[in-house]
Amino acid sequence: MKKTIVIGGGPAGMIASGFAAKNNNVILFEKNKKLGRKLFITGKGRCNVTNACDPEELIQNTPGNPYFLYSAFYTFDSYATMNFFEELGVRVKVERGNRVFPVSEKSSDIVKALTRFMEDNNVDIRLNSNVEDLIVEDNKITKAIVNNQEIDVENVIIATGGLSYPVTGSDGDGYKFAKKMGHKVTKLYPSLVPLKLEEKWCQDLQGLSLKNVELNIFIDNKNVYKNFGEMMFTHFGITGPLVLKGSRSIVGKYNNHKITGYIDLKPALTDKELDSRILRDFEKFINKSFKNSLDELLPQKIIPTIISLSNIDENKKVNSVTKDERRRLCNIIKKLPITIIGDNGYNEAVITAGGICVDEIDPSTMKSKIIDNLYFAGEVIDVDSYTGGFNLQIAFATGYLAGNNINS
Repeated sequence: MKKTIVIGGGPAGMIASGFAAKNNNVILFEKNKKLGRKLFITGKGRCNVTNACDPEELIQNTPGNPYFLYSAFYTFDSYATMNFFEELGVRVKVERGNRVFPVSEKSSDIVKALTRFMEDNNVDIRLNSNVEDLIVEDNKITKAIVNNQEIDVENVIIATGGLSYPVTGSDGDGYKFAKKMGHKVTKLYPSLVPLKLEEKWCQDLQGLSLKNVELNIFIDNKNVYKNFGEMMFTHFGITGPLVLKGSRSIVGKYNNHKITGYIDLKPALTDKELDSRILRDFEKFINKSFKNSLDELLPQKIIPTIISLSNIDENKKVNSVTKDERRRLCNIIKKLPITIIGDNGYNEAVITAGGICVDEIDPSTMKSKIIDNLYFAGEVIDVDSYTGGFNLQIAFATGYLAGNNINS
């Protein structure tokens, strides 16, 4: 049996090594002292392992080279992922948005299950092991330099992840190896990441969570994102599921384009319906000042900001608010304006957009088209999805293909 090394002990590397070990002697090298460090923090520690949907929906939720993943998603779909973990003793459940979590709500159970899978297949797991270089001769990798020692190899799977959450060990090693061997690495960007706003008033709203709101984002006045959901204000801007998904539409655009947007605080109401609602509240609070009339319409924390942006005197009695002023108020509530000036970078990005060019990888096997005995899996490839378990599904599906297609 041939010696295969897997570089990276994240979800893609762990599943790839377990399947590769069915026909190979496999060594997995992980530079950290623990496996699956990024897995531990996914889904806020609950581990959103996949999304319970069909392969076509997986593709629809993958903005980064979706059709490259056609074979991967159809070979090892989300139900295969769920069955895989159930067979390893981890019961899973489906929540809102078809998000799949372990019933225990512990990401550690997923890491332990993958570790057991590797151990049951006799994977040689080596922690604190830094792969420093790969030696290529006659278009094949022949040796790996690990902790200053040479190791003979016959197959290699690179599953080193991207650049996001560098504290978990993601430092771009896989890109370096791929470039050295002649692979193209597309431009890299942090994605699914909190956004920075120009508006200073967002600091006053820090910690305010909003549910059932709509976010629209524009690049040079062209609408590139529109969605409904939950978000939160921070001291620098905005975050939350609605925002993270929207960030994928504008990666790398901040320096060369004007990026604006608006938040619809009442998307369920038309402008006319909102005006009628405001009128009813004004009648109810007819003897109050304007600043005390919006408590039943909006969260308390955002009211001073809305009043300031509406340019209506906060001490004005509501029965004196004019129709034009009411129209301005409606407009601010329906289109709270924002200007996006950047993001929080890799330290807070869920995923890395960009990576090893998919044109140079066989989509049915994850094998390099340049190096005879090289395979890739997971985030290191130029593929990425939205939040909701889709990115872990990419890791598991590509890892499965890479592991199963190693030459036995």
